[in-house]
Amino acid sequence: MAESVSKPPKYDSLLQNDSYIKNHEKEIFRRYSCFETLKKSIEQAEGSLSQFAEGYKWYGMNVMSDGSVVCREWAPAARAVYLRGDFNNWNQTEYKFQKLDHGKWELVLPPQQGGSCRINHNSKIKLVVETADGKLEDRLSPWAVMVQKPQKVPVYDQIFWNPKQPYEFKHDHPPKPDRLRIYESHVGIASWEGKVASYKHFTENIIPKIVDLGYNTIQLMAIMEHAYYASFGYQVTSFFAASSRYGSPEELKELVDVAHKNGLTVLLDIVHSHASNNVVDGLNQFDGSDSCYFHDGPRGTHALWDSRLFNYTQWETLRFLLSNLKWWIDVYHFDGFRFDGVSSMLYHTHGVGHGFSGDYGEYFGLNVDTESLIYLMLANYMLHQDYPFMITVAEDVSGMPCLCCPVEEGGGGFDYRLAMAIPDKWIQIVKEIKDDDWDIANIVHTLENRRYGEKCIAYAESHDQALVGDKTLAFRLMDKEMYTGMSMTSPSNPVIDRGLALHKMIRLITNGLGGESYLNFIGNEFGHPEWLDFPRVGNNESYHYARRQWHLVDDEVLKYQFLYAFDRSMHHCEARYGWLSSPPAYVSWKHEDDKVIVFERNGLVFVFNFHPTKSFTEYKIGVQVPGTYKVVLDTDSEEHGGFKRLDHNTEFLTFNEGWAGRENHIFVYIPCRTAFILSKVG
Repeated sequence: MAESVSKPPKYDSLLQNDSYIKNHEKEIFRRYSCFETLKKSIEQAEGSLSQFAEGYKWYGMNVMSDGSVVCREWAPAARAVYLRGDFNNWNQTEYKFQKLDHGKWELVLPPQQGGSCRINHNSKIKLVVETADGKLEDRLSPWAVMVQKPQKVPVYDQIFWNPKQPYEFKHDHPPKPDRLRIYESHVGIASWEGKVASYKHFTENIIPKIVDLGYNTIQLMAIMEHAYYASFGYQVTSFFAASSRYGSPEELKELVDVAHKNGLTVLLDIVHSHASNNVVDGLNQFDGSDSCYFHDGPRGTHALWDSRLFNYTQWETLRFLLSNLKWWIDVYHFDGFRFDGVSSMLYHTHGVGHGFSGDYGEYFGLNVDTESLIYLMLANYMLHQDYPFMITVAEDVSGMPCLCCPVEEGGGGFDYRLAMAIPDKWIQIVKEIKDDDWDIANIVHTLENRRYGEKCIAYAESHDQALVGDKTLAFRLMDKEMYTGMSMTSPSNPVIDRGLALHKMIRLITNGLGGESYLNFIGNEFGHPEWLDFPRVGNNESYHYARRQWHLVDDEVLKYQFLYAFDRSMHHCEARYGWLSSPPAYVSWKHEDDKVIVFERNGLVFVFNFHPTKSFTEYKIGVQVPGTYKVVLDTDSEEHGGFKRLDHNTEFLTFNEGWAGRENHIFVYIPCRTAFILSKVG
């Protein structure tokens, strides 16, 4: 891909964080040279990377100032391309595209007399592609900005979206936060009602909850149009279309704008790792061939996901994907992206059946898919060059070194990666290990096990664990007892007491020790019961489990309110003290028999007692900075549904004698299954 290798301009910064990289610098230089070669080729041919990534201004259907409509497509294997729709009574071949060079096609529809557009806003249209064997096939434009499925009709129509009064943004992008408290959201399930919720509903009802809870970032999943609702948004069929099942494009713009009004950063879950194999509604076989946008043959199919894999060496595929990124920012004002399926992209094996031991040979060997990696470097470079507010997150389970380092250093360019081992560890512990046998050292190791200088987003449970067939953390902890034991009028229930306590403690230690940012999936903050199951044939198309039961929090008789209140207190506490943006914590104490963990971060002292029955009085813990400390957050407080065993008026004075590797110590009372944070007050 590149004839010579060149050293990344800021490579020395990479070595400062990890000297072991030196052993693999030849491969790092080779990758960077491939990136530089591709970037320069694009700049020479297209003027700049940014211009190259504005394909949506040229492709698709664009209305000109004189009312004409210019339609352009890339369909190299097609024999002919036509446009039909409501505007011409669905005549298949009346409007034929002209063939241009390099597989491109163009059609210009002149305005009607008087200068009005020939196609009415919100009317239905489709492309007709004549394939190599002479068949006329209906297709949706890959660049369609809105598609919609009529009721009782199994296929989508493209919608000509040209409103007279497009939504006008009123608020700028918020400043780039130095740490993220992410509320991961799915618009469609955001209502308590058994239906698909709307952008409007989310704007009016969910954004206020997110602000109240103290999150500073929304991550929206399942926005890119996906024909199969139960795919959770990960089988994308129309990459430039905001899902119409929730409402109109203008309503999504309003959602983002209102979030910005409230100071919230908004990330989009972007899926560039693969595409749905749907032919009628998606990109697959758009021009009648297997190779349009994708690899041909076995390399073009993800066997496990039953989906198509992009060919990141194709010029127009690169233009399509990079333009897709700019589209969501320029048109909808998103602030960044969570890139889905990055591990699948990075390796020829797609990470399937690969445990990733951490040996550097796994990350710098022949299994790495250079073409995919270079695309990710190119995307990150463009995004961070063009948008100072940009945030990119990699869903990578492999732990590839340098993935979250700047491209100029020889890295992948991401700002964060998801700490995907953490939720797996918590589920394993809760599911398989008795409370008395919890391995405290292993818990601490899992939470701390990340590359220095590469920021991670910690989370206690993933959205996948909420799906039918698995269980959320709350449901693992309390299971069927949640149906009868969550009422404050019910007799005391040890299963519920344990579940509430551990739910809060697990979240706090994950937040405090596990990374440089934190994520929660919608509803899990209050221990949402049961599971998430989208309507499908197997459940009689029911929406009963495809919703969030907010009334459980609002009911003052139920204990869900306490988990919600703790989540709010935790995030407001972090907003005040800012531990997520500080260097990693110093763990001074991890006692297996006592089940006690103590660590310091950003001047705060975090204390955890996971023991199911033992409380400790006058427990000696190390503290680095001398002074007077008080409790600022307590999982056991009355407002958080605890037993109120800690007196928040107590002042803890340090003693000038070292302990546990710290220069001072204090004595504290630590009730069983309780965690608290101490802050210096004098």
